[in-house]
Amino acid sequence: MDRLKIGITCYPSLGGSGVVATELGKLLAEKGHEVHFITHSIPFRLGKFQKNIFYHEVEVNDYYVFKYPPYDLALATKMAQVAKMQNLDLFHVHYAVPHAVCAFLAKQMLGNDIKVVTTLHGTDITVLGQDESLKDLIRLGINESDAVTAVSKDLIRETREVLDITREIDLTYNFVDHRVYYPRDVTNLRDDFASPEEKILMHISNFRPVKRVSDVVDIFAKVNREIPSRLLLVGEGPDLPKIQAKISEMGLDDKVRFLGRQDEIAQVISLADLLLLPSEKESFGLVALEAMACGVPTIGSQTGGIPELIEHGKTGFIAPIGDTDNMAKYAIKLLSDDRMMEQFRQACLETACKDFCKDSITSQYEDIYYRVLGRKVPRLDTVRG
Repeated sequence: MDRLKIGITCYPSLGGSGVVATELGKLLAEKGHEVHFITHSIPFRLGKFQKNIFYHEVEVNDYYVFKYPPYDLALATKMAQVAKMQNLDLFHVHYAVPHAVCAFLAKQMLGNDIKVVTTLHGTDITVLGQDESLKDLIRLGINESDAVTAVSKDLIRETREVLDITREIDLTYNFVDHRVYYPRDVTNLRDDFASPEEKILMHISNFRPVKRVSDVVDIFAKVNREIPSRLLLVGEGPDLPKIQAKISEMGLDDKVRFLGRQDEIAQVISLADLLLLPSEKESFGLVALEAMACGVPTIGSQTGGIPELIEHGKTGFIAPIGDTDNMAKYAIKLLSDDRMMEQFRQACLETACKDFCKDSITSQYEDIYYRVLGRKVPRLDTVRG
């Protein structure tokens, strides 16, 4: 079997890109490939020791001549060292800046034809791509990659518009592992958060301004006037103090629980009747997919890749950014109709399984790897689950 040696570089902290990169690496390792994570700390979702997975820490020295620690230079050097020592076939980097640029530098240092696959996840284009001082650098990372993928059609469109990119970009949606994400029996746990007649609304994020968590609170307040309910907020981030203050000002302290950062997301999501995702921008919306796989519909904003994931009126509802009135109306409509809710739950489970299956999307990435390497795609053992 033509097993590959793959170097993966991503942001290891909590966030969609790091989660997808880590879960992909684990699935590739299960299929027999050798996977080397090259990051500044152990990726959030990497977990316990697993066969075929190796971790290489990037250490950054803080030299006085540099205003800031030169992480990108240290990363490029480490990538080159690991590639040479482990005889890697390719780098798969997540985010154009700095990771694709670091892969380009590592390739120059190696002086060989190691391949580079870059996956675009969003803010490297939607935020950094708007910065004129970085545009040429981002273009370099993208254009010097042997293959480029993006997690939604909308992100491909925006990449072309913002950076004037004409090269081929493969669409590789994010995926969900149904061995991990499925409806859990949380009956006993639910009693700790809500009474039997109350509904549970949930929001999970990094609490940054782009997530519009203030809108989450507004939606919940409107829903709670009509339907007895509770709001569970999962995660941490810079907007958290402001949100806590707003909840107190609105007199909702007894209706809202802050759960902080949680590792067992599937179990937490299973507590919810409905997920709220009113973001300013979401290139994909991984948490909505994870919720779908647990049978939980989403109320989301009409932005980025969300409409590609949530089918309006079938697996959830979408409304314009900031339209908390309609988002609340949709939530009330769904929460007050048990028959409709059950139909949405079933549609969520079917869509997550059919359109965002781990096996098919992992195979897509494998096809891209073999394509850039100029090798025939072997029939590797399929992972069951």
